[in-house]
Amino acid sequence: MNDQAQGLRDLIWNRNHQRQHEAKATRILTVTSGKGGVGKSNFTLNFALTLQKKGFNVLVFDADIGLANIDVLMGVTAKYNLYHLLKKEKTIWDIIQKGPNNLQFIAGGSGFHDLIRLTEEQLDYFAEQVQQLNGTVDYIIFDTGAGLSKETLKFILAAEETIVVTTPEPTSITDAYAIIKMVHAMNEPVRFKLVVNRVADWKEGKQTADKINLVAKQFLQLDIPTLGFVYDDKNVSKAVKKQVPFTVEYPSSPASQSLSRLTNDFIAEQPPADMQGSAVKGFMNRMMKYLRQ
Repeated sequence: MNDQAQGLRDLIWNRNHQRQHEAKATRILTVTSGKGGVGKSNFTLNFALTLQKKGFNVLVFDADIGLANIDVLMGVTAKYNLYHLLKKEKTIWDIIQKGPNNLQFIAGGSGFHDLIRLTEEQLDYFAEQVQQLNGTVDYIIFDTGAGLSKETLKFILAAEETIVVTTPEPTSITDAYAIIKMVHAMNEPVRFKLVVNRVADWKEGKQTADKINLVAKQFLQLDIPTLGFVYDDKNVSKAVKKQVPFTVEYPSSPASQSLSRLTNDFIAEQPPADMQGSAVKGFMNRMMKYLRQ
């Protein structure tokens, strides 16, 4: 009887949990950096895996045109990518691939080069397909290219919520501020969060974040919240060589533990009230506007 009662409770909990996820709009994030080599894609992948480990459904969209490598970091070969969707050879569901721990991802391939050359009919098809994702996952995370290409800018402006990854290196700090400044000059309501990667300790992470925030406040009248820090860790490069995410291969490593704390802080933050609606539809409406310009 106790087993039956527990089974019934589990069934009710699962149904309620499912309803909560169905009722919740998908939240869209972009992850970018001012320069390459700061660990942006590695952060995106392991951040997504950590969110998933904490009970959320996540889809990673590899939108790095110049160096799409999410699949390489996972040691997975993507059978289909965005190109097959834009050519109407596959649906959005067909191009979703699975990585470690069943993490869902969409490979960009050459598809993003085609985005800016689509016809009106193709744009409408792309928008209709992507909008089907709303409510099916908790988060869609776009891993954009480093620097500010036209394509990267469109994703940042459309998503409205962007994580900027930097490191304590002076050039990385300068470039991170530069990308914030350039997006801010567009007068669009983009919300930035800062992640400092490869820090020796908490003090170095805070000093780095404070430098960027101080300049942003002084010259842009902009407050850049710090999402958190990821510790410098030799296990990260070892995992990259193995083509296994470091949070999977070394879950107890300093980098994995600091990323887990960062993710907890992210989850604890409630999204702004204007992001409580159909985020995917809003994202696609804005994306279509920028693509048609």
